[in-house]
Amino acid sequence: MPDLKEGVVLQARSGRHRVEAGDEVVICDVRGRLKREQLTTDLIATGDRVLWQPIRPGSGVVEEVLPRETQLSRRRPGQIEAEQVIVANPDQAVFIFSVTEPRPNLRMLDRLLVLAENNDLPAFVCANKIDLLEDEGEAGELFGVYEEIGYPVLYTSAKTGQGIDALRQHLLGNLTVLSGPSGVGKTSLLNAVQPHLGLATQQISDATGKGRHTTVGVRLWPLEGGGYVADTPGLREAGLWDIEPEELAWHFVEFRPYLSDCRFSTCTHTHEPGCAVKTAVEAGEISELRYDSYQRMLVGE
Repeated sequence: MPDLKEGVVLQARSGRHRVEAGDEVVICDVRGRLKREQLTTDLIATGDRVLWQPIRPGSGVVEEVLPRETQLSRRRPGQIEAEQVIVANPDQAVFIFSVTEPRPNLRMLDRLLVLAENNDLPAFVCANKIDLLEDEGEAGELFGVYEEIGYPVLYTSAKTGQGIDALRQHLLGNLTVLSGPSGVGKTSLLNAVQPHLGLATQQISDATGKGRHTTVGVRLWPLEGGGYVADTPGLREAGLWDIEPEELAWHFVEFRPYLSDCRFSTCTHTHEPGCAVKTAVEAGEISELRYDSYQRMLVGE
């Protein structure tokens, strides 16, 4: 077999993948034998490292997908029991939520943080559109609980530039997943971090107050100074994948100091007597809102 080249999948789309290899970007098909493999996950995802063979200028074929070191994945939306890899091989995840317009869906944030914990992926929170608040203290009331349990929180505004330099420094040199609901300003933040990316932005719908999707598919964007950002579509679902009910509590970082103190080793932290987690909630040591998120995830809501 001819010498193969190694590359990074910038965009995985319907079998025709954009692969960056050095200074060139090529469009690659996938070798048939790979397509025949029976998988419960994506064969190729954005961020995968692959070995490919050139066929003609600008095109090639993927011969091998190298093992993933990390990933951010969820349960594939719909009825099929399968994993959807959002991004392969990320170094970190940034979960972007607006402080208002739309109001932050903190239950979705909790689900995304659980996904990151399940994938051993460092995560931090970006609270965007801070310029829309008359009192910036309101943002701390919304997101302060995440700082208290150890997740870094950046407060940003693409309009005023607040927090943009700090965000840029977090991104440089890393492959970072940017994820969150529609309409929270992910693409506007990317434009502020690196203006020439020229990503399309779109206004929040005045009629519904919900964001419209402005990004089609997941794509890696190279950063000046090194690294990539993976701008993902606005996520409406963040279904948990490969997390057993008895394991869920370990994905809530603030629960961990209490889990070994429950009376029963099989404690679900919902109704059992002698539950150290419930005691911590009652004492105000664990956020009631985070505990409510845990209960909802436990029953599949």
